[in-house]
Amino acid sequence: MADHYETLGVSQDASQDEIKKAYRKLARKLHPDVNPSAEAGEKFKDVTAAYDTLSDPQRRKQYDMGGQDAAGGFGFGDIFDAFFGGGQGGGRGPRSRAQRGQDALVRIDLDLDEVIFGTHRDVQVATAARCEDCAGSGAAPGTSPVTCADCGGSGEVRRQVRSILGPVISTSPCAACQGFGTVIEHACETCHGQGRVRAQATIPVDIPAGVDSGLRLHLPGQGEAGPGGGPNGDLYLEVRVREHEVFVRNGDDLECLLEISMIDAVFGTNTTLPALDGDIELEIPVGAQSGDVLTVRGRGITRLRSTQRGDLEVTLQVRTPTKLDHKQKELLQQFAERSKHEAGPELSREKPGLFSKLRGKFGR
Repeated sequence: MADHYETLGVSQDASQDEIKKAYRKLARKLHPDVNPSAEAGEKFKDVTAAYDTLSDPQRRKQYDMGGQDAAGGFGFGDIFDAFFGGGQGGGRGPRSRAQRGQDALVRIDLDLDEVIFGTHRDVQVATAARCEDCAGSGAAPGTSPVTCADCGGSGEVRRQVRSILGPVISTSPCAACQGFGTVIEHACETCHGQGRVRAQATIPVDIPAGVDSGLRLHLPGQGEAGPGGGPNGDLYLEVRVREHEVFVRNGDDLECLLEISMIDAVFGTNTTLPALDGDIELEIPVGAQSGDVLTVRGRGITRLRSTQRGDLEVTLQVRTPTKLDHKQKELLQQFAERSKHEAGPELSREKPGLFSKLRGKFGR
């Protein structure tokens, strides 16, 4: 059986706070809602069993002495109990009904313009909430759990069995109260004794600027309520950014393709570019070529945990006219005749696919 301290990755003299932090760190990686693999599921069970034992001072003390741990089985302490009756204060005591709630994972879709400066969302979550009628106790209003008659509130029972060595005393959790030490005689009708109910919760979330697809936001204490009035688990929001019809994200930069006419490429022009966060006045230089990139500083995505922004990269593509009237053809022919002395087509070593990753276009 694996050592609980090794399972959590803490030393034997670790404080309760260190044990709690180690458990939460591992639970975020191994919880079935986050990591659905079978291997992670088994590890999560081991981690939870280790935390259940070491987070309870009495159970931890018993475990350190070699006693029965959360996963079952007998150690030195139980053998000692069997032969000598447990002595004074040898029992583990009743276990708490309050258990920590499970973590939850919710996916949220964002538009590219919401990522530039961040946004606010009211996220709807189907979750387990504390039962308000019984305040999480599980007992009907006006009543309380009563001391178990079978174990007297200790949560465990001792039985004497005969062996070759004579009478032996064994200790086991009380079946009548499942080790809680108390019994709910009148269960709350709303939650049926669970202390929590299924509910729809609205959770306000401020989503920071610069998030990208796959990023998970951690909201402590916003997960499911624990049974028996236990603390809430955590909520994780996994971000997915929708593709934009014009702009493409490249890290903190934005990229787009701008088509211009042949005339505008020759003589240059000024145009207005409708960006995600307002119009941009863009100057097309004289003699612009397809593939030229115009950089607009500071009009990209706001960097995560920063106030600085990336750039907007505008790649030009010169549009060749395909429908010309007689006069236009005549003028272009004259231009061609006067330009015969210029070099003709040349092979280029420039890599193909310059525009393959850019989507959409702007008309003038």
